[in-house]
Amino acid sequence: MAAYDYVVAADDRPEHREGFHMPSTEWREVFLPDESTRHADQARVFTELQRKRLKKQGHGRALHRNGVAALKAVLAVEGDLPEYARQGIFATPSAFEAHVRLSNGNFSLDRAPDIRGFAIKVLGASTPSSTGVEQNFTLVSQETLKVSGSADVVGIVDLSTSAPGAALRKVATKPQLTRSAVVNFRDMAKPFSGFATHDFFSIMPITFGDYAARLKLCAASTAVNKEARKDLAADIFGRLADDDLEFLFQAQFFEDERRTPIEDSSVRWDAPWLTVARLCLPRQAPDEALAEAVEKSSFNPWIAATEHRPLGELMRARQAAYALSWHNRGVAP
Repeated sequence: MAAYDYVVAADDRPEHREGFHMPSTEWREVFLPDESTRHADQARVFTELQRKRLKKQGHGRALHRNGVAALKAVLAVEGDLPEYARQGIFATPSAFEAHVRLSNGNFSLDRAPDIRGFAIKVLGASTPSSTGVEQNFTLVSQETLKVSGSADVVGIVDLSTSAPGAALRKVATKPQLTRSAVVNFRDMAKPFSGFATHDFFSIMPITFGDYAARLKLCAASTAVNKEARKDLAADIFGRLADDDLEFLFQAQFFEDERRTPIEDSSVRWDAPWLTVARLCLPRQAPDEALAEAVEKSSFNPWIAATEHRPLGELMRARQAAYALSWHNRGVAP
């Protein structure tokens, strides 16, 4: 069935299920003292990492520089969504052209334990407040990130990319950071079956108009290719040589701070998922021109409609890091 033909049956929608609580608009962000200064200092850690990799590998991103595939896509918004979900680019049933970038987080070897990235750039979308919107969604292969804030993320990245001697010294002086790193590395080491057969998550929420939601991209297939981890690009393009791939694009809405905390990335939210769109990857082969254009462009959650602003301290820290990354790569935001 075509992506834009699908409509969720009324009885299957979360708001019709027993025990469902309506989403709330009473979410709040927590801003730290001198937050902008902290984020600017943290961004310079990524700049230094980017500089080191520039010498060895040429221009590129600090993280997720190892692109696996660049793909054409269509994001098709569902019909008959509940009122709270009809926000921003999801306000009306529509089909938008999109580009997708699949990536490894830190390592070029596909078989290495890593965080995989599934980034979506929706082109020429419309919202109730504007037209011609470029909407970016950045998702990864983990649902949660077990850190207390952006300082932990920077510390873990710094630890994981340090030379062995320097890493040992940091382990000895920062035991709490080491424990956090170990827990997250264990999550990264879990088997990754390929981009078509794995779920992807936003980890942190974005706004849905006055509401807030985390995002999920559900696996397009249950047919696991045991050879995929040897060559992730060959796996995805092999599937796309035979047929389209269709992913469910879902939102999980904020209900209360206990069950769906805005700022705590380590908590798996206790709320239902609602399918708000379908992401269709049509049959296609590798396209060098598209791959070049995608590598030169930015996939940044802060490139967004006003109705879909990123939320949380981690996301605000990313904004500072992305700004320096653009500059260092010599590309437009």
